[in-house]
Amino acid sequence: MSLDAAHTPLRLHWWKAQPNFGDALSPLVLSHVSGRRVEHASVAEADVFGLGSLLQIVRRNYDTPRAGAKPVIWGSGLLRPAGGRAFLKNIEIALLRGPVTAALLGIETDAFGDPGLLVNEVLPSDAPRGDKIGIVPHHTLADDPELLDLVASDSAYVLIDPRDPVDQVCAAIAACAHVFASSLHGLITADAYGVANTWVTPEGQGRLKFHDYAASVGRDMRAPIALADIPAAHKPDAPLSYQDGITACRAALKDSFPAALCARQGAA
Repeated sequence: MSLDAAHTPLRLHWWKAQPNFGDALSPLVLSHVSGRRVEHASVAEADVFGLGSLLQIVRRNYDTPRAGAKPVIWGSGLLRPAGGRAFLKNIEIALLRGPVTAALLGIETDAFGDPGLLVNEVLPSDAPRGDKIGIVPHHTLADDPELLDLVASDSAYVLIDPRDPVDQVCAAIAACAHVFASSLHGLITADAYGVANTWVTPEGQGRLKFHDYAASVGRDMRAPIALADIPAAHKPDAPLSYQDGITACRAALKDSFPAALCARQGAA
C-alpha cells in the first residue's frame, strides 16, 4: 500500500438505517485492526464488509464484477440460505463469521470469527464486575411492554438499550454479572468481556446467525429461552466453558485481516 493510500479512509459498509450498537461496532473494530480512519460506504463502493449478516446484500450486488479491487469479506455472515453463489468469484473472502455460513456457501475452511469478539480491545473495561443482570433486546424489541414490565419487576435487572451509544452499551454489558440477550451482538459482546450470558428468543428475527456464531466458538446454544423464563433461569457466573473457541476466533480475525488494507504492515 502506498503512503497516500495508507492515509485514505478505509471504505466500510455497515447497516445504519437505525441506531444499533451491533452495527456501530463494525467501524470501531475495523479502524482498530487496520490502523486507518474508517468511513461509511455504499455496498457498491466498499473496500470491505465486516461485522453483520451482510452477505445477502453482497450477493445481490456482486453477481457481476465491478471495476477495481474486489471487496473483502472479513467476519460477515449470512442471515438466511444464500441462493446463488455466482457472486463468490467477484469478492475476496478473508474470513467468514461461522461454519453455517461457510457450509451454505460451499466453502471449506476451519477458521472463523465475528469481529465483535475484538471489542474488548477497542473499548477495554477495567470497571469491577457488578451484580446486575443485564437484558439486551434486539433493537426492534427494545420498547416491548413485556420486556419493560420484566425489567421493572426486579431491581437486579438492568435494561441495556442497543440503540444507545456503543461505548455505553459495551460498558454496561461488561459490568454485569450475567446477560440475557435477544441481540446477537449482546451475546458476542458479553463473550468478549467474559460475562456469562444466555440467549433469549429473538422474536421476529431469524436464528441462523445465532447458530452460525455459536458454532464458530464451539458454544452449546441449541435453542433460546423465552423472555418470561428469565426469572427462573440459571445464571452461572463461572468462566466461559468455550473460552478456547473465543481465543481461536480472535486469532483467526487478526491473522486473516488483509495487510493490503492496513495503514502499515503488521497493523492487524
